[in-house]
Amino acid sequence: MSETLQVTDVAVSDADLLHETAVAVRAAGAALRERFGEVVRYETREELMRALAANDDTALDILRPRLTRLRPDAGWVEDELDGGALPPGEWWVVDPVEGNVNHLHALPEWAVTATLVRENQPVLTAVHLPLTGETYTALTGAGARLDGRPLHVSRTADLGLGIVATSQARPDEDEEVVRRVGSSITAMLFDALVVRTAVPATLHLLNVAAGRIDAFWQFAGARADLLPGALLVTEAGGRISDAEGRPWTPRSESFLAAAPGVHAEAVATLSR
Repeated sequence: MSETLQVTDVAVSDADLLHETAVAVRAAGAALRERFGEVVRYETREELMRALAANDDTALDILRPRLTRLRPDAGWVEDELDGGALPPGEWWVVDPVEGNVNHLHALPEWAVTATLVRENQPVLTAVHLPLTGETYTALTGAGARLDGRPLHVSRTADLGLGIVATSQARPDEDEEVVRRVGSSITAMLFDALVVRTAVPATLHLLNVAAGRIDAFWQFAGARADLLPGALLVTEAGGRISDAEGRPWTPRSESFLAAAPGVHAEAVATLSR
């Protein structure tokens, strides 16, 4: 264990907790991988919701008892689509199948995430991609890693040379938010080299932390979408704000994660 993690008992405890959290998300991912491969057919919204819930339950049956055992007094966010601030104390913010619709459609972009939030600040996170076997982790003050290897955001300093990404609004999103998403994509198409649009948000944020893409933005959004990636990007040296450049919190109506060299340009583009 590194000297950085031995500074205090709390840091050592959190480092050990992160290890066990990573073990838990990998176990849940293995169960979901067994369910993956065939397109799940549905003809109504009710059938879709039942299929999504079946995947969620498969992962939660593994995650909930393991994470509760690790932190018995921590709260549990029941709905991964919730947003806003949490009550005081520790909370597990979990997305059992981030990109659940992709899983149902036999698309590879999905993950399992678990983040411990303490006094509304993400302390540690583990994100597992079952189809590649990769596990991304971050611990406050100790950096972001991919399977133990340090991550660092891009050094790109010109948005015109950058790859940027966003995820679409949710199906029931407010019309104003949907239109803002569309106008922001148009603005980025003029200013950035490449614009990628897909769900889920977490996978884009992994790429920002790993230096593969230069910025990600989103309007509205749930805690479970953004907290894992926010910690990973921050610990990898990136900048987090809202779309206007103000400090981001779970109460914010927009989100921007970027390499330091393009953050100001991205804010300028999104503010037009």
